Amino acid sequence: MTANDVLHAVVGVLPVLTFLAALFYLDSYKLVKLRAVIAVVACGAAVAGASYLANGWILDLVGIQLTSFSRYVAPLTEELLKGLVIVVLIRTHRIGFLVDAAIFGFAVGTGFGMVENLYFLGLIADAGIGVWIVRGFGTAIMHGGATAIFAMLGLAMLERKGRVNLQALLPGFGVAVLLHSAYNHLSHSPRIATLAMLVVLPPLLYAVFERSEKAVGNWLGKGFDADTEMLELINSGRLSDSPVGEYLHTLKDKFKGPVVADIVCYLRLYTELALRAKGILIMRENGFDVPVDEPTKAKFAEMRYLEGSIGKTGLMAIQPMLHMNHKDLWQLYMLGK
Repeated sequence: MTANDVLHAVVGVLPVLTFLAALFYLDSYKLVKLRAVIAVVACGAAVAGASYLANGWILDLVGIQLTSFSRYVAPLTEELLKGLVIVVLIRTHRIGFLVDAAIFGFAVGTGFGMVENLYFLGLIADAGIGVWIVRGFGTAIMHGGATAIFAMLGLAMLERKGRVNLQALLPGFGVAVLLHSAYNHLSHSPRIATLAMLVVLPPLLYAVFERSEKAVGNWLGKGFDADTEMLELINSGRLSDSPVGEYLHTLKDKFKGPVVADIVCYLRLYTELALRAKGILIMRENGFDVPVDEPTKAKFAEMRYLEGSIGKTGLMAIQPMLHMNHKDLWQLYMLGK
């Protein structure tokens, strides 16, 4: 490998890595760990390989010109495969806020863009530095930005729906495909396409970070109050006089006494862990990385036992009391990892 090859490789991958590092640094609550980001970048790299195979098969199948394929078909397949990584992260409660949606989304695109640029380096090694500036600051940034937008819009729509619904992800997917397709339509003017990426994406992602930081702060404040009030009711013995207690009374007709007792224990453990998770986020914001201690791990083990005792029907019955939306599930995942 010549010195020019090394320079071209650096120009092709360094801008998108720098952008991802900036997003990671801006996360004041440290919602995602570095090892998780690296793992997602690796997933994006694997998706690039899968996209290459899929695009080759589809191109042979449809038999259209490569230019038309890159404008209308490749954006669909590539954004679909990249988006599947985000769907898995959301469904497994790894993503809870717009900040981590943006970071993980851009990380998927980073891995994809890096592999794509290194692949093209092998194909067009004699291309000038201008090509690699366009691919590094334009194409790779586009891949990261498109998937980040899909993740953020998808999460925003899921918040409105209140549950994981694949239909809610379609608007974000559509925007990502349109952005990708529009960039590919400007292949005859690569400098304009690159400039557009640099002008639009950084301010957009920065605005999302600012909004999400405020949203996290508001959620922490409201969540602390609600969780503290619930824990006080349980520990004081006044739970039966509260609306939650009245709801539990209605469950006595549907579940056996020991199951109802397990439900109360589960409710207490869940609330304690929710408070602990919010406390960890606040500590992280102030520069402290708080590890999960053994008593907390023991509480998770007890929760898993109670979940088996209560059963799926019982867990569904108590969801209104737990306010178990994606943020609450995510905070417990964050605490246990």
